[in-house]
Amino acid sequence: MKHAASPPAAAPRDASADLATPSVRDLFFGFLGLGFTSFGGALPLARRTIVEQRRWLNAGEFTDLLGLCQFLPGGNVINLSVALGMRFHGWRGALAGILGLIAGPSLVVIGLGVIYERTQNDPHVRHLFVGLAAAAAGLLVSMAVKIVLPLRREPAAAAVAALGFAAIAVLRTPLLPTMLVLTPVGITLAARAARKEGAAR
Repeated sequence: MKHAASPPAAAPRDASADLATPSVRDLFFGFLGLGFTSFGGALPLARRTIVEQRRWLNAGEFTDLLGLCQFLPGGNVINLSVALGMRFHGWRGALAGILGLIAGPSLVVIGLGVIYERTQNDPHVRHLFVGLAAAAAGLLVSMAVKIVLPLRREPAAAAVAALGFAAIAVLRTPLLPTMLVLTPVGITLAARAARKEGAAR
């Protein structure tokens, strides 16, 4: 008696298949919204906007791009807006990203600066800023945890991240020397892991 053939196994789903390709307009308004809503700094909400809401990058791609932006001089999120815009639409995308990111906060900061100049000696205002600082710290911790999660399947990358944390947070080593040492190490380990993966296939 012949048995019915079992259905073929489903092919593994490509995580990048669900990603969206933003237009120049999408980049501008996406970063504009990020700039308007990112109280305490844009970096804590950048991952949520780019990975979870807009789905322009997956978690691994975001971590890789953020690592590059961390190494470059300048603000991380500003670098991120330029790099992301360049990735999709060249210089037009880069310009749209950075203009969207800085337009809203610049107007808000100018307005708040005028108000703060007149109320800075008020104790209620001082207490307000202490509370804002605590909330911003919580957002940074949350973002750091989400960025580290994609590294749990890559022990070598996780080790480099741990070394970077220990060097900066514990040993108080300046950022530039730390990056100059750990970046070549990370690149070497990533290239070796890619070769092993290719040989296994």
